Amino acid sequence: MKRREFITIAGGAAAWPLAARAQQSNRIRRVAVLVGGAENDPETQARVNALESGLLALGWAKGRNIQLEYRWALGGQADLRNGAAELVAGAPDLLVASGTSVLLIAREATQSIPIVFMLVSDPEGAGFVTSLARPGGNLTGFTNFEPSITGKWLGILKEVAPYVMRVGILRYRDMLPRFPAMFDTLAPSFGFEPVEIVISSADELERAVDALAKQSNVD
Repeated sequence: MKRREFITIAGGAAAWPLAARAQQSNRIRRVAVLVGGAENDPETQARVNALESGLLALGWAKGRNIQLEYRWALGGQADLRNGAAELVAGAPDLLVASGTSVLLIAREATQSIPIVFMLVSDPEGAGFVTSLARPGGNLTGFTNFEPSITGKWLGILKEVAPYVMRVGILRYRDMLPRFPAMFDTLAPSFGFEPVEIVISSADELERAVDALAKQSNVD
């Protein structure tokens, strides 16, 4: 299965030529899926069900012409790395990575197996792809955020909280590198003082938010 074919499936677009090819092929395509959530998490299961339903609607039926193999984040990053290594060792036709941190691990695991990603924020700015239009390499997929949406966020916040003075942008170190620059540029035009909060781990999250909350934020 080619990457562009799978993008059509993952995006939910109608693609009867793909369905026709799926029905005509006797070869079972092997798709590995690396997931950042637990297997029993309701949101994770909803996404998995949507993926499998989309595949079926386009003629890709499990056990008939496609095989799906999953690895889940049971114990954090170590489990994901082990899962990625296991999936890559099986030499699948395609690897699916859901989420930015998951994509980082998938990219470390292989530079040759085609990878389709989803739920990745600013893949161009993060260096995953050369551009959204022409990703290059073995990665392609979908982004859920890109820098120009920053102005929309600030505009909505101004409408719902017009007296707020200071606005923070929270991000993991080395992720979303283009958002802070856009944020710093646009925030003053909405009357906000921009505050960047950079953390290196989930353990720092609560402390960072508490520190910001203790500071005055209204006129």
